[in-house]
Amino acid sequence: MSKINYYSVIGVMSGTSLDGLDLVKCMFSKKDKWRYKIEEGTTIKYSEKWSNILKTLHKKPLQKVQEINISYGSLIGKEINKFIKKNKFNVDFIASHGHTIFHQPEKKYTLQIGDGQTIANTTKLLTISNFRELDVKLSGQGAPLVPVGDLYLFSRYKYCLNLGGFANISIKESSTIKAFDICPVNIILNHLANRLGFDYDKNGELGKQGKCNTNLLNQLNNLIFYNQKAPKSLSREWLEENILNIIDIKEIDIKDLLATFYEHIGHQIGKLLQAKSVLISGGGAYNKYLCDKIRKYADSEIIIAQKDIIDYKEAMIFGFLGVLKLRNETNCLKDVTGALKNNCGGDVFQPYITK
Repeated sequence: MSKINYYSVIGVMSGTSLDGLDLVKCMFSKKDKWRYKIEEGTTIKYSEKWSNILKTLHKKPLQKVQEINISYGSLIGKEINKFIKKNKFNVDFIASHGHTIFHQPEKKYTLQIGDGQTIANTTKLLTISNFRELDVKLSGQGAPLVPVGDLYLFSRYKYCLNLGGFANISIKESSTIKAFDICPVNIILNHLANRLGFDYDKNGELGKQGKCNTNLLNQLNNLIFYNQKAPKSLSREWLEENILNIIDIKEIDIKDLLATFYEHIGHQIGKLLQAKSVLISGGGAYNKYLCDKIRKYADSEIIIAQKDIIDYKEAMIFGFLGVLKLRNETNCLKDVTGALKNNCGGDVFQPYITK
């Protein structure tokens, strides 16, 4: 008879779109195959101060980055403590992705701040963080990491599509999986909505009012990245060089820019969805206009995930990556990231408990 293993975990995630810090309490169990349950989740909206810090930290000196790494870890730890106290949770450990400041895998460098030792000390709980660095050192992209969860926890869907700051997809072929970043999504839509005085473009209402600029659309669709083969990943650095430099200087109405970018996203994602069903999660799943644009170009059944999956799938899967780390099992696939070998990423921190 198979042994059943249970793990009670808090997964932590902060995405590139800066929509907040996701905390999710999950249970994982394994008997023959893996199962999960999301028990509770919350998203802590960043204060204006923290939003500005995270938005500009990549331009600051190394000493400042190191300082914020610690203070951001303290912020995460304190929010976890509130989350645990409010819900009276019993937790085995924490698995934290942190917030990406630099991602340059071609230089074998990536940095997600939110110091794991500080989180462990603040919460008095074992903490696993820094999930991407090992894969990058093994010549991988260090991204995407969610496909391991898609493979074991969402195996009935051929495609799993996440619409976050960037869109990324997992594509299953029998017992194998490939995955990669597709294009920017909320990181650009929010950027343009901000220029109009809104936090985000709710349901695409702003984009609907614009008119697609065909010349710009063609320019975007012809970016070199889209013709590159996987494994491949996107970053803020790529965004600044290849897209912000275009849309921030073009004399095009902002609503027209939004309309053009919705068309661009729909085209880049839809052309990949050519059969069976696709499960859509991430904040962009709430944007009906965005999902309609994907439907326009796709030849797959579009399934919008239930609310807890939309909101907390990525944070939950980082909890799962933490489980695999503690079991010393592969949590990062070379076929997905292009690394020299499958690996088990993450650093484990025991809390320093003083009397």
